[in-house]
Amino acid sequence: MGPSPPSAAGSAAQRARGGLLPTLLFLGVVSTAVGSLGAPLLPTIVLVHRVSVVDSQWALTVSLLVGAVVAPTLGRLGDTRRRKGVILTATAVVLIGCVLAALPLGFAGLLVGRALQGVALALVPLAIAVAREALPAERRASGIVVLGVTTAIGIGVGYPVAGLLVQYFGLAAAFWFGAAVSALALAAAALFLPRSAGESAGWVDPAGAALLAIAATGLLLVLAQGGEWGWGAARTLWALGVSSAVLVAWVVWELRSRRPLVNVRLFRHRSVYAANISVALICAGIYPLLSIVVRLVEAPQSTGYGIGASPVLAGLMLVPFSLASFAASRTARPMIERSSAEHVVAASCLLLIAALGLYLVAIGSVALLAVVMALAGYGVGCVFAANPVQIVGGVPAAETGSALSVYQVLRSIGLAAGSALAGTALAGAVPDGSALPTIAGYRSAGVTGIVILCVALVASVVLTRFRSRPA
Repeated sequence: MGPSPPSAAGSAAQRARGGLLPTLLFLGVVSTAVGSLGAPLLPTIVLVHRVSVVDSQWALTVSLLVGAVVAPTLGRLGDTRRRKGVILTATAVVLIGCVLAALPLGFAGLLVGRALQGVALALVPLAIAVAREALPAERRASGIVVLGVTTAIGIGVGYPVAGLLVQYFGLAAAFWFGAAVSALALAAAALFLPRSAGESAGWVDPAGAALLAIAATGLLLVLAQGGEWGWGAARTLWALGVSSAVLVAWVVWELRSRRPLVNVRLFRHRSVYAANISVALICAGIYPLLSIVVRLVEAPQSTGYGIGASPVLAGLMLVPFSLASFAASRTARPMIERSSAEHVVAASCLLLIAALGLYLVAIGSVALLAVVMALAGYGVGCVFAANPVQIVGGVPAAETGSALSVYQVLRSIGLAAGSALAGTALAGAVPDGSALPTIAGYRSAGVTGIVILCVALVASVVLTRFRSRPA
């Protein structure tokens, strides 16, 4: 008599385990692709909603603000048995945000939709927490590495798809696409995500959440509006001072709280603070390159440096970035195992500096700019693969979601800082009576990125003394 067939429950559990990692990866890509929808759509938003370029920037800023505010709270709730419910709720909110942005509700409705889409910032930390707990041991390390890179891959997907849809079907089509993929992610998460084995009940420290929200909002507002307000203006300095003071008060509160929102003592672990320092500096140094190259390729040939390409071709410049990031997800883990995550980050800084150096001489050449994007994608992919390994290796399993959520906030602040510096460089190179910067602005932005990445390289070299290997 042959072996008895597996039970229906056992078969269902096996199918769920097989679909878990693809579902987590899809959540990561969707979260970033939806979050990046604002950037390539800004020129169209200006035309469709008849708003100024400055006002259109809020379609990006509001997502960063909401994400920075809610990510730590969702990360804390995700470290409990509520994790699956938190992920489903967050994905549903992102879906609603895409629908609101697609409907003809005016610019205010678009901003509300983009604000809700900012909740997607919390999905990748929660997905990594699920992977650490639920993936089989032999797939856990590689799963965490690939999940860390999904944010870079998602940008390479979101930009060209958004440009294609807008050019041929209009602004709303890009957000309907975001709603469709969010709905698929929601269905997959409901089907394949397991229940967490964490604590039965979570907690949210209201005072800690409020203080962190105020500090993050203040810093992001300074970075987003500093160029318009004036970096030395009283309003900018007051906002920076108040947000910095609130951040210090938040740290003191969390250290004294019996049940803190974020266990800040864990950030004293060498691998954890190495990841947080490196990601903030590297994002500030390299991420502005993404928007700069798109603007450079779209600029008219009459400028003397622009390519005059369509939004679709400009968006396709992100494809090499995305493909190289995916390649990094396949090669980073062996490099981390042979040396350390810190060594991989330091080597990636060198590669990113080389990419920006090539960018300075590649202006005007689509082929060379594609090479620049591929180098940048591989370097960023390696960093994003190594950082979660550093954090997971330095915090207990019950703190994974919370620690990674703060890491996401720091990454957003780094991105906002780099974008602000690049925007200032471009704005300072706009001649009187013109709407477009000279080539000097693009070169100045590249040099600024190189300086920041050199600081990141020095910090990373110092931190290579403290090696982190996959847990």
